[in-house]
Amino acid sequence: MYKGSCLCGTVQFELHGGISDIVYCHCSLCRKAQGSAYATNGFAEQAEFRFISGEDNLTAYESPPGNFKHFCKTCGSPMMGKNDNMYPGRLRLRLGTIESEISERPVAHIFATSKAEWDEICDGLPQYESYMQKSD
Repeated sequence: MYKGSCLCGTVQFELHGGISDIVYCHCSLCRKAQGSAYATNGFAEQAEFRFISGEDNLTAYESPPGNFKHFCKTCGSPMMGKNDNMYPGRLRLRLGTIESEISERPVAHIFATSKAEWDEICDGLPQYESYMQKSD
């Protein structure tokens, strides 16, 4: 089980399952939303996720259409993204909100060609121009 919260501790959650497809996203939207070179995101099944407190203290920003970025109204911590059109039943968690030790590891950099010009990718993970392609 994973536990997490926002910076001020108002929003708290538990995840009773694993985290999949952890990526470093370098797109301009994630960079702006995080205020950093990239966002570190991983997918969780919505059915395995539950709020302990503060769900009513979340607000959302929709960008692009259908893609909601949820954050704490008090401290502004980005918490998760949700896009039912692309990923029904799944949440895209911001891994920096998780307080537990994370056993899963990042698998790729996405939107690597959009990365900040001052940032260098210095690991051996695959780099994709857009979303990570799944092999069948």
